[in-house]
Amino acid sequence: MIGPVIAKLAICLYILSAAGYLVFIFRQNKGAIKGATWMIRLGFVLQSISLILRTASLGQLPILNVAEALGFYSWALVGVYLLLSIKFDIPALGAFVSPLAAVMILLFLLIPVGPITMAPIFQSIWLTVHLGTIFIGYGFFTLAFIAGVMYLIQEHQIKSKLTGGIYRRLPSLNALDTLNYYSLTMGFPMITLGIITGAVYAQLSLGTYWRWDPKEVWSLITWLIYTGLLHQRLTVGWRGRRAALLSIVGFSVLCFTFFGVNFLLPSYHSFQSLEQLQVK
Repeated sequence: MIGPVIAKLAICLYILSAAGYLVFIFRQNKGAIKGATWMIRLGFVLQSISLILRTASLGQLPILNVAEALGFYSWALVGVYLLLSIKFDIPALGAFVSPLAAVMILLFLLIPVGPITMAPIFQSIWLTVHLGTIFIGYGFFTLAFIAGVMYLIQEHQIKSKLTGGIYRRLPSLNALDTLNYYSLTMGFPMITLGIITGAVYAQLSLGTYWRWDPKEVWSLITWLIYTGLLHQRLTVGWRGRRAALLSIVGFSVLCFTFFGVNFLLPSYHSFQSLEQLQVK
């Protein structure tokens, strides 16, 4: 099938992009950064084509098993990165995004998935909006997490007076804090919309807006953490180290909500439960 072939090409381009970004960081080669930028853009285009083909064949976004969820997550992450790169000139960020996207697509290709079609319960515009907004929100929160990590690294180097070499290529603390804030303000409404549309979809398909399912509970906990962080930033003026640390905490809870709940806790949201509802 053409979809997996295109996905493999996207992996190669993301890996080459990561290499280009690393060359820029260590050698400050302007040619490398231009090449890396075009590589990640082309990889995103190819991955988008693969995603469109898969969506057309299923009639729904392909996010109902762990492999395809990882593939869509990587697509959302790269798309959000390319969108923010229009506003923020932070090429070093690509050195984190490209390899992470490549690893997720690689897992998508390696995890075995049998041929499936969508059960009628999954053929809903509300589910499409729910899944799309949630994963785009994940993409923004992932960038907030990366910005937080880079902030702590750069802050440590400045305090240690190690400001030469590759650290000159890392963004300033102010730029990283601004990126963190912007990513949070963009990701929060997406996650909020995802939770609301998920509740509407649950009402239409299951007859109830909320069932206190473990995935729903942990999604609410994640939402509350990011609500608290944004509240502190907007009203109290939290910036810098505290905001970076809480972004890391929030992302850790998000990862548990995405991975831990799906594999460790009984839930009708788990990938195992979703696969049982699919018509094979």
